[in-house]
Amino acid sequence: MTSKYINISIVVPTYNEEKVLERTLTSLNMDAGDELIVVDGGSSDGTLDIARKFTGNVISSKKGRGSQLRAGAQNANCEAILILHADSMLPDNALEQIRHALGSGLSGYGAFDLRIDHSAFCFRVTELFANIRSWITKIPYGDQGMFFLRSLYLDVGGFADIPLMEDIDISRRLKKTGRPVFLRPPVHASPRRWLEEGIVYTTLRDWKLALMFAILNVSPETLIKSYKDVR
Repeated sequence: MTSKYINISIVVPTYNEEKVLERTLTSLNMDAGDELIVVDGGSSDGTLDIARKFTGNVISSKKGRGSQLRAGAQNANCEAILILHADSMLPDNALEQIRHALGSGLSGYGAFDLRIDHSAFCFRVTELFANIRSWITKIPYGDQGMFFLRSLYLDVGGFADIPLMEDIDISRRLKKTGRPVFLRPPVHASPRRWLEEGIVYTTLRDWKLALMFAILNVSPETLIKSYKDVR
């Protein structure tokens, strides 16, 4: 299958991420036509200094992942947009996989499978259920390295300016345009939230919040009160 070459804008939202950001940005295997955009929500540590070592595209936004991602996408110039959390690591060939998936018409959007970066067996169970959920519902989450054609992103209205659930919100709108593609090997997500708050509590709390948003239409402004800011 012939694949059109596509450049990628990588958007990384940050807030006090000096402990993890350098490792994440160092791992990116970007081509000359790709761009990196770091959107900071008011960090008070060394996050901005680290970001500026890697890109001149460091912009400020009000704190909140929806607001930050919306601001980053508005400044994106490439044909495709990849959302990467500051504490997540892409597989080595991630950008080439995205180019192939989008450039060959497999889908206009997608994400990676999830791997939690910890050796404990309980995390294998957690990530298995997370991946099964994504495959069945066709709703990828933000920590899976979501990506999409910029034209499709604009067509569905982009990220909403909300403090939480921005990934589910846009995934539901993207789903109406077609099926996502899920890529392997997986993106490696930090286990810090599960380690800080407890794996059972964190998993059940996150499922509860997602259901309250998706089924009961509880506002993100209400849900954010139950979501601890872990760094």
